Amino acid sequence: MTEPSYVVPPPPCVSVEVRDSTASFPVHRVYCVGRNYAAHAREMGHDDREPPFFFQKNPDDLVAPGTPVPYPPETADLHHEVELVVALAEGGSNIAVEDALSHVYGYAIGLDLTRRDVQAEAKKAARPWATAKAFAHSAPIGAIVPASTLGHPKSGRLTATVNGAPRQDGDLADMIWSVPEIIAHLSRWFVLAPGDLIFTGTPAGVGELKRGDVVVGAIEGLGELEVSIA
Repeated sequence: MTEPSYVVPPPPCVSVEVRDSTASFPVHRVYCVGRNYAAHAREMGHDDREPPFFFQKNPDDLVAPGTPVPYPPETADLHHEVELVVALAEGGSNIAVEDALSHVYGYAIGLDLTRRDVQAEAKKAARPWATAKAFAHSAPIGAIVPASTLGHPKSGRLTATVNGAPRQDGDLADMIWSVPEIIAHLSRWFVLAPGDLIFTGTPAGVGELKRGDVVVGAIEGLGELEVSIA
């Protein structure tokens, strides 16, 4: 069979480290759930029980552990949002809630970086959030821990510190929509695929990051993710 040719070099496959494995997790798409913790919804001025909604980041927005994140252009208000990330081994559409966890490969700690000022202007103008959420280096992520090792956490403390000072402190049990519910609902809108990642939302306490800051996100059972803002 003739090898395909391209008019420009094809992009490399984006992948995420898997803990205690020499193999890595190839990334297909990156989905994110908005306002999935009641306290965070309230601090952003919204009701604490709304149907889940989704936005996307790009696979090449992911940042491996230990890689400094450059402060993004066109913002003066960069915010941290530490989240549980779900990695899918199987896809599908219209997945039943009771079947959803069988589609999960594992879990990781993620950091949803947000140009908050840009997002606020987009909300006022009823415009998409892409420039606020889906910019380069906006999705640092730790190593994926397989569900075969970790299980499927329904609870567990989630925290964030900036330069050692506490910022976020919540629990996975506080999610408005559980992981199975997120997968089921998302699969009604998109045909999910192996390699998809889902950032599941963040608890209250989000705040500003400045150049030189070091943010450390931690989730019980998953360890820590340290990110420095260059």
